[in-house]
Amino acid sequence: MPPWARFVALGDSFTEGLWDQPAEGGPCRGWADMLASKLSARRVDAGQEPLEYANFAVRGLLLHPIVSEQLPRALDLAPDLVSLVGGGNNMLRPATDVDAMARELEDAVVQATRAGSHVLLATGMDAADSLLVRRTRNRTAVFNSHVWSIARRHNASVLDLWGIRSLRDWRMWSADRIHLTTEGHTRVAQAALVALGLAPDDPDWDNPLTPLPPTPRLQQARDDVQWMREHLYPWATRRLRRTTPEGRVAKRPELAPVAHAPSGAHPG
Repeated sequence: MPPWARFVALGDSFTEGLWDQPAEGGPCRGWADMLASKLSARRVDAGQEPLEYANFAVRGLLLHPIVSEQLPRALDLAPDLVSLVGGGNNMLRPATDVDAMARELEDAVVQATRAGSHVLLATGMDAADSLLVRRTRNRTAVFNSHVWSIARRHNASVLDLWGIRSLRDWRMWSADRIHLTTEGHTRVAQAALVALGLAPDDPDWDNPLTPLPPTPRLQQARDDVQWMREHLYPWATRRLRRTTPEGRVAKRPELAPVAHAPSGAHPG
C-alpha cells in the first residue's frame, strides 16, 4: 500500500496535464492526476481512506514562481507527498542559469523535507529529436545531474523522464511537439510509480512502441512546415512578447479525496 495519504502536485503545463483532455472541452488530466488515482485505488483496496490530492500546476510558469508561490501554499496543507517538477520553461530561454535553478530547487526540497513531505522530483526529457527543443539538450543534461544529486542528498525520489524510451516516439506527443498525449502521460504515471518504489500496473510500460515505416521526406517536410506555422510561430510570438499566464488558476487548489476509479480514470 502506498504510505502517503496527502499528495500535492506542483509545476507547470506538464503537471497540469495540458492537452490530455479525455472529454472535448473538459479539464486537463495528465500524469499527476493519473498517479493520484492509482495511489488512491491502492489505498482503498488495502482498506484505507482514499488519497487526498491537490494540484497547483499552472501552464507557462518558470521554476521560481513554482517554488516561491506554489510550495508555501502546498506546505500549508501538510502533505506527506509533494511532486516538484519545473524548469522546462526556463530551459527554453537562452540565458538560463542552470546552476542557479539547481540551488533554488534544492532550497525548495529542503523546505518540503523539513515540513515532513517526501519529494518527487523529475529530470528533463531528452529532446534530441525535436527541432525546437534540442538546442536545450546540453543544459537539460546538466540540470538532470543536479536533480539526481539533490535527490541523493535529501532522500527524494526521481521521475526519470530522460530515460523513458517510448517518449522518443512522436506518437507520444501532441501536435505542438512540446506536450504529451494521453498515452504519453500514461507512461509517465507508470514511471512515477516506479520512482516512488511501487510496482507499475503495466509491466511493459517502458517498452518502445512498434516502429512505424519511415515517413517520406516530402511528407516530413510538409509536416514540419505545418507545425512551424500552427505551433512554432505562435509560441515564438508569445515568448517575444513575454506573455505570462496571468489570470490562470490551479485546477485543484484544495486537498480533496480521490474517487476509487479504474486505472487511468480521472480522479474525482
